[in-house]
Amino acid sequence: MFELTTEIADDWWEVETLYDLCFAPGRTALSSYRLRDGVPPVAELCLTARDETRILGGAIRYWPVLAGGLPALLLGPVAVHPTHQGEGLGALLIQESLHRAAGWERVMLVGDAPYYRRFGFTKLDGITMPPPTNPDRVLGRELTPGGWEGVTGPVTPWPSTW
Repeated sequence: MFELTTEIADDWWEVETLYDLCFAPGRTALSSYRLRDGVPPVAELCLTARDETRILGGAIRYWPVLAGGLPALLLGPVAVHPTHQGEGLGALLIQESLHRAAGWERVMLVGDAPYYRRFGFTKLDGITMPPPTNPDRVLGRELTPGGWEGVTGPVTPWPSTW
């Protein structure tokens, strides 16, 4: 059994260590990280999952971006400790965080369509991530009806003055 809580400042390095364990070296060199530079995450959507002994089993973070000039959430990274993969913890983190995303119209990510399809994500045509990003891995989900309708253009960093 896992308890989901909002990530706090004291969790930061433990979550970073989990991401380092779950992702390839150099993960911070990916183009999605350039969209996060100097921008704080959306704190209320960043969750940790801890077991009954308070050991970190998974984490998810979100960042604000502009997609075609409009506000959007950038989901990721989401990670589950290798000892808990296949138990549904990643799905729990995604579903709960999306449930908490009230007030946002759209969410996007760069990921595997077969995995994220079950959460309502589909390929975003007309939205371009900074290179080098495979356009087939740019996925989105509407959080309000019509949230992605007519939205096209580049994904750019969230402005500090927004």
